[in-house]
Amino acid sequence: MKLIELNILQSFPVSCLNRDDVGSPKTAVFGGVTRARISSQCLKRAIRELAKEISPDLFAGNRSRLIITPLAQRLEKLGVAEAKALEVAKQAGDYLATLDSEAEKKGILKVKTLMFLSPAEMDSMANSLAQIIEKDLSDKEAQKAVAKACKRAALHDAADIAIFGRMVASDHSLTLEGAGLFSHVISTHKADNDIDFFSAVDDLQPMEEAGAGMTGTLEFTSATYYRYVGLNLDLLSDADHLGALGVGERKQVVDTFLRAAIMAVPGARKNSMNANTLPSYVLGVVKDKGQPLQLVNAFEAPVTSRSGLVEESINKLKEHHVQLKKVWNIAPILEIAIPDENLEAFCERVVAYVE
Repeated sequence: MKLIELNILQSFPVSCLNRDDVGSPKTAVFGGVTRARISSQCLKRAIRELAKEISPDLFAGNRSRLIITPLAQRLEKLGVAEAKALEVAKQAGDYLATLDSEAEKKGILKVKTLMFLSPAEMDSMANSLAQIIEKDLSDKEAQKAVAKACKRAALHDAADIAIFGRMVASDHSLTLEGAGLFSHVISTHKADNDIDFFSAVDDLQPMEEAGAGMTGTLEFTSATYYRYVGLNLDLLSDADHLGALGVGERKQVVDTFLRAAIMAVPGARKNSMNANTLPSYVLGVVKDKGQPLQLVNAFEAPVTSRSGLVEESINKLKEHHVQLKKVWNIAPILEIAIPDENLEAFCERVVAYVE
């Protein structure tokens, strides 16, 4: 397995980057102590959004339950009558992710589960269905047309589907294993949540009346986090993933992904607790064989320091990596680090290994 791996250390100030069901920052126990945590799902969302911003033509996939109306609109543009277009789009949506009949009663057309599709796949589905729409389609015929169209489209515009993967319960041939690998992000040290008591002033309240317009509490944390992101280059370039792209386009995909993975920050409470920072340290590794290997055990014994946590976290990460290479005979074909190199040089040297 040819792999690119990123081991990232990043310190965030007062923030709540990823909330649980009661609005508190997520946590996990590791090494016998509580750590601050950001879920891999939260991180993937942030990376995907930034990648789409950097390269919108290559990362054009959308994950949504609202797939019926866009498909119907495409059919109409191909000359299909509005009523027929809607009927067939509902058939296709029901096959892919089950039509939400309760929502339809309220005038909302959507499916029950999120479906990850690219514009090219939607266009291909519409073209395929439009060609056979003159006859009354059975459910089975519609299903075959939809599945065939998705496979024929290839992921020319959906590197995000290739990297983050897709699950289709109704048709496993459309399920795609993601070429990206992501760990849950945890603090390198023991971390506790704190409580912020806040009050808001009512601007129109008479001066003689005392008291706040409202009061409340929010939880937050601050921490130095370790995160791991990997990319399986062999899987990324196979026929079902980005095999239809040229080498130059695949290099652009990987360059975009590297930048997004390094720089993306979850957007929770971005206005009230602006936590946007950049990583303090990024260790990039390229391997031509072996398995994915995160370096989180560098912090199994939590970092402690009276002079900040970043520097000690960097030292522990480096020491752990050296030890693993020595003991397990791990021989990367490239090791590169930020800030030893700037972002441009880092990406250029890593992307050179994409074929």
